[in-house]
Amino acid sequence: MKLRPDIVRMYKEIHGWVGIVSGLALFIAFYAGAITMFEVPLQRWASPPSGLAAPVPLERTPELVRAVLAAHPEAAEDYDVHLAVGPEQPARVSWQPHEEGGDHGTHRTFYAALAPDGSLQVEEKGPSPVAQFVDILHQQVGLPFSHEVAMPIMGAIALLYAIALISGIIVLLPSLVADLFALRIGRNLKRMWLDLHNVLGVLSLPFHLIMALTAVVFAFHDQFYDAQGLTFARADARPPAVARAAAPERPVLTPAEAVRRLAVEAPGFTPTTLSYGERPDGTPTLRAAGHDPRYGLRASTYGFAGLDPHTGEIVMSDYMPGRQDGWGATITSFFALHFGNFGGSGIRWSYFLLGLAGAFLFYTGNLLWVESRRKRQRKLPSVEQTRSTRILGALTVGVPLGCIAGISVTVAAAKPLGLATSEGLHAAIYYAVFLAFAAWALWRGAARAGIELLPATAAAMLLIPVATLTSLGRHPASEPLVDLVALAAAAILILARRAAVARARSSPRDSIWALPASRARTELRVQEEQA
Repeated sequence: MKLRPDIVRMYKEIHGWVGIVSGLALFIAFYAGAITMFEVPLQRWASPPSGLAAPVPLERTPELVRAVLAAHPEAAEDYDVHLAVGPEQPARVSWQPHEEGGDHGTHRTFYAALAPDGSLQVEEKGPSPVAQFVDILHQQVGLPFSHEVAMPIMGAIALLYAIALISGIIVLLPSLVADLFALRIGRNLKRMWLDLHNVLGVLSLPFHLIMALTAVVFAFHDQFYDAQGLTFARADARPPAVARAAAPERPVLTPAEAVRRLAVEAPGFTPTTLSYGERPDGTPTLRAAGHDPRYGLRASTYGFAGLDPHTGEIVMSDYMPGRQDGWGATITSFFALHFGNFGGSGIRWSYFLLGLAGAFLFYTGNLLWVESRRKRQRKLPSVEQTRSTRILGALTVGVPLGCIAGISVTVAAAKPLGLATSEGLHAAIYYAVFLAFAAWALWRGAARAGIELLPATAAAMLLIPVATLTSLGRHPASEPLVDLVALAAAAILILARRAAVARARSSPRDSIWALPASRARTELRVQEEQA
């Protein structure tokens, strides 16, 4: 396809500047997002053993519920019965008391069990919050602001991301066929990074388009939902069956009965949590959360359905996989495509690798911009890099490595901290490491910082298996895959340091990737040759 050179130049400028503005934030979003593909295994790895007795069999859950409601009547408003239990979900029953004036995400959670003698045990601390923190980091592209402030900013970055994708494809169109699979490895580093950038961008383009579009939907979901309510409100909607069957003398289904009823009503749906509650007028409610491998899910790991608490009949299926109407299924598809919660473990691993490749795509984009600036500088009398270029180069090293190291350290801290951990503490650990890495890179410069921070990042990654080994006495090893991935990542970072050293020694004297000593030697050699 032939495009006019001026059009290609214009879109190349757009692609470069838009990518620079959004690239570092998107690196954090993609790296953290790749980790969230295994949020449940990470939570299981990080969560300490509970001090509660073993969960009661499902058939004994009514006995446990009666004990909970006798001691904590406020739990009747909304409590959960967990059908799948483990380190990440340590009890059969949990609830969150509604606290007036509490901010979003600050509710306390209580977990309950029956001791061997039948007495009630209650524990406030539950699963580790580190996986949830990484997810928030992903959602807010690393911004340490409140959710309400960070999400519109994330939406603007996602729009810039979409512009960068479109402009990048336009720039690549003239040479798409010839250069798509070309990967020219040699002394021309800019050409090598450009080839790698193009291959990653084109081959993962559908994935990136999905991420950009769905991120915009998430950022402005309140506005979209308001429009949905105004446009698609159904005057003929079926009245809630719960209200029809609210006679107080009718018994509410036990969890075991609800599970059996669901197996008949929705054979492919696997429930994981039953949520019991009461409306202000005392009417009982029942909701089932779970998954169906044949369909995408509304949340990252589950969909849900409203049930008649007396009969188990499905009375609300707007968010239930396989039971949604066309509009509901369309909205859910945005969530499912972003979360990768369809198709089983194969899709999750694919999204994990694509997320890491996406993070690397933004890193190579910054490298290309810096190298392009150096090429332009050669046309001027001086080849000294500008201050803005040096700052961008330093941040291109400090921000990605700070993100990787910060997440590694805060994940590793989850095990030794045990029940003393909190989401706020994990945030403090992450941002302390992240800011330290970024500041170090700005102080030392891109070339020296890369050589110095890569082994520090590898050491941070190694803290994860070290935390497993040092916590074996009080925290039995679980999910060894987390430790194995950390070991593999540390090895890759060590190899990357060797490449950084080689690049620093061989880079041209006018490159920000060359060490000052290397620049001096290069200049001396040039002077000797000219003499």
